[in-house]
Amino acid sequence: MLVEDSRVVRELLTHIVGRDARLEVVAAVASGEEALAQLACARPDVISMDIRLPGIDGLETTRRIMAEHPTPIVVVADSVEDSSLRISMNALRAGALSVVEKPVATTHAGYDAVADEICTQLRIMAEVPVIRRRPIGTQWAVRGASPAALAPFPSQAGRPTVLAIAASTGGPPALARVLGGLPETFPLPVLLVQHMGAAFMEGFASWLNGVVPMPVALARDGERMEPGRVYVAPGDRHLELGSGGFLRILDTAPVGGQRPAATVLFRSVARQAGAGGIGVLLTGMGEDGAQGLLDMRRAGAATTAEHESTAVVYGMPAAAVRLSAASAVLPLERIAGHVLRAAMPETSP
Repeated sequence: MLVEDSRVVRELLTHIVGRDARLEVVAAVASGEEALAQLACARPDVISMDIRLPGIDGLETTRRIMAEHPTPIVVVADSVEDSSLRISMNALRAGALSVVEKPVATTHAGYDAVADEICTQLRIMAEVPVIRRRPIGTQWAVRGASPAALAPFPSQAGRPTVLAIAASTGGPPALARVLGGLPETFPLPVLLVQHMGAAFMEGFASWLNGVVPMPVALARDGERMEPGRVYVAPGDRHLELGSGGFLRILDTAPVGGQRPAATVLFRSVARQAGAGGIGVLLTGMGEDGAQGLLDMRRAGAATTAEHESTAVVYGMPAAAVRLSAASAVLPLERIAGHVLRAAMPETSP
């Protein structure tokens, strides 16, 4: 099902989907109300959702679909407007699975790449099982919130110095859940990789900054990391931890088809921080991050993969589990507490 209020864009999306023999348009509607009305009879496997709609917007439509007729949703958004980016991120939090850039015209320079990405995301997301759910609440995402008291974590060989965390499909709400469970006074810097179109990364970082206690921003090359701050890999660039706690932003080749790649980040943390690293791999399609997490574990770091029971897509964490790269495999709601314990190991008397 295509949900798009612009007739021109709706026809363009119909044309794009029609190019892929594995996809079929069962409905193309101009409003959220129409989408909800036709959902039961059209029974789409996946929905392409515009954000700016007349009447109820794409965010509210997403919420209602996920509460009443859970269906995989791909947000198709205008990446230029800040307000659209914020709404798109909140749609991901409400249950949408991914966000892709809206096509402009067949004559546009990046049209083919955008069209291919839309079809790829629709095909992939059509296979993702979704369940009826309420939007993730905000009780775990309030600045200044105090965490519950936690028992000390068993001693590691090295004093924790950095947390590296990565996700792909389903990542934004999962990252918000984990980082939202950490206090503003979290004692380590946080390095983060999220697979997402380059045009959306600044908006993603801005959105995350508004829903978790720690300040969040895109990482800058040569920047020295500081405790209690979250550094997000910028769009289409690798993020590495360099010597002396300085960050490196690289445009070297993709690794495993990804740039930024979780494996690149994790391997750099293994090299520079050794047993002082903490690595977390969350929901995502593919296998990115698994080999890097294994490097971290071999270096003595505490490593965690999200459990299958909560992962939207159990691809990346599953790959890590197969490699025995994760020293702990936990459902999403337990990861923040585990990370806090790892960041505060027992000290010798």
